[in-house]
Amino acid sequence: MQISWKFACAASLAALLSAAGGASAQEKLKIATEGAYPPFNNLSADGKLVGFDVDIANALCAQMKVECEIVAQDWDGIIPALQGKKFDAIVASMTITEERKKQVAFTNKYYTTPLALIALKTSDLASPEPDALKGKSVGAQASTTQSIYAEDHYAKAGADVKLYPTQDEAVADLTNGRLDAVVADKFVLVDWMKTTGQDCCKMIGDLNGTESETGIAVRLDDTALRDKLNAAIDAIYKDGTYAKINAKYFDFDIYGAD
Repeated sequence: MQISWKFACAASLAALLSAAGGASAQEKLKIATEGAYPPFNNLSADGKLVGFDVDIANALCAQMKVECEIVAQDWDGIIPALQGKKFDAIVASMTITEERKKQVAFTNKYYTTPLALIALKTSDLASPEPDALKGKSVGAQASTTQSIYAEDHYAKAGADVKLYPTQDEAVADLTNGRLDAVVADKFVLVDWMKTTGQDCCKMIGDLNGTESETGIAVRLDDTALRDKLNAAIDAIYKDGTYAKINAKYFDFDIYGAD
């Protein structure tokens, strides 16, 4: 009886310690973003993570009253790193897809975006339709919805599709004349065209049927965190915080219709 009682006490103590540890873990969230996808996430001149995604992540943490640490993670390894518990969530403009749902759990959307195509101003390209790209070279960031679209549509129509580790590398090859066009998230291209790309390039058009929702990714079994993030997304949208962040980066609403 004495041995059983000792085991019972030990078990109770372990349970209490576990609960306390869990509560402590809830007080701080580690969130990953890419850091190479302006204006959504990028590194400033002094090495700080900035952008729409970063501001949204900080607003959500403030709403949930938890400490927030935001870290940079290369896009190609971002889901494996989440699964490996390197961080707790991904706020990096990740499009919600059925394939990704097999690997991570997504929150509700925090913005909606279509894909678009750009080319040099000197280009004779006048349409974003796949047949118009036959025999031309098209760039896209690898492991993204735009790379999937490029391979599924442009490559099959006879275009030479080239994939890049980052969006910046794709547009650099376009401006240097090594690509005929780049396909990307329209909002990223709109921001780029306002600054770096305004003299060299032109918007060819949106890609029909590509409008998609962007969500926050957590591990498949982390439903409690997903639910808290969903509640926080709703709260910052309703209290006007989201609108203030949106206006900081865009002169139009990127949340999208429900």
